[in-house]
Amino acid sequence: MPESAAAPATAAASTPADAVTDGAALPGPAQVQRLTDVVTRLRRALRSSIRTDYPWESLPMAQVELLQTLATGPLRVGELAARQRLAPNTVSGLIGKLLDSGFVDRQADPGDRRTARIALTPAGHRQLADWQRAHERRIATALAMLSAEDSTAIMDALGGLERLATALGTETPTGASDEPGGTAG
Repeated sequence: MPESAAAPATAAASTPADAVTDGAALPGPAQVQRLTDVVTRLRRALRSSIRTDYPWESLPMAQVELLQTLATGPLRVGELAARQRLAPNTVSGLIGKLLDSGFVDRQADPGDRRTARIALTPAGHRQLADWQRAHERRIATALAMLSAEDSTAIMDALGGLERLATALGTETPTGASDEPGGTAG
């Protein structure tokens, strides 16, 4: 193929709205904005409803996200910071609050005695499980209020949403925040 014929295709695929994946055009800016708005509203609704239904729940989302990450096993502060895409000093501050609450503790790192790993305590596991169950109940209740078609459409979209979350997690974000709630949305 001549270079002149290839150039327009490359230029056309350089903007997300014009790119083609598996033969289907990607959504345009209005659809992307709508998805962004819906995700933000979902997160806000979950946060506010959990605090309405369970006023004892006072953990900021950034701390909950650290507990979720630690549920897979103990990690060093630097590893946590990298996974959460936060500055290590921000993560250290969050960990300090979780230590004070008794939800995490420091453990000796078997590979390097100069460093510590942060691990969930039994209280941290319970807190995270309570938080997860409360959210599952809220979502199940909300899904039950929708039509069968809407519930099915939402459940059918989960695979694509999981892949979207993975894709977002693998790219370097522009304007990423180092604030404690920066990932909370």
